[in-house]
Amino acid sequence: MFGTLSEEAEVKVPASKAWALFGTLEIGKVLAGTTLEAVDVVEGDGGPGTILKLTFKPGSGFSYCKEKFTTVDNTNMVKVSEAVEGGFLDIGFNFYRLRIEIKENPKDSSRSSCLLKFTLEYDVKEEFAANASLVTTGPLLAIMSVASEHLLKSN
Repeated sequence: MFGTLSEEAEVKVPASKAWALFGTLEIGKVLAGTTLEAVDVVEGDGGPGTILKLTFKPGSGFSYCKEKFTTVDNTNMVKVSEAVEGGFLDIGFNFYRLRIEIKENPKDSSRSSCLLKFTLEYDVKEEFAANASLVTTGPLLAIMSVASEHLLKSN
């Protein structure tokens, strides 16, 4: 069973500044201790092939997840990561993928704001189809909120 969810928000910083956070390992440093307990680099330097271990806060439903960056496109400001261990994979998912896109805001000629879009794609085994209801945009909204706050403070 395949599914997709997405969220988009305007962030009041230039796209290049938002990408400097989301397109690098910096976002992990910002999220550690806020929405996540810890973010550890297992392998890599932030480019494709980088593997992170995300340790979730108690009560979140999962203890950890390892994700691998499959795409880091600095030109188009797109980053794709896929779960490779733990998290949703432990409850019957074949894959769980997050795509982050940052675009210039077409309504802002001053280029002082951008659009941030998160898209979740997942596939769950038929016998675990009920677990698809556990996929929500809540964590995406929390990440967007923390990241936006961080970007605005450092603006």
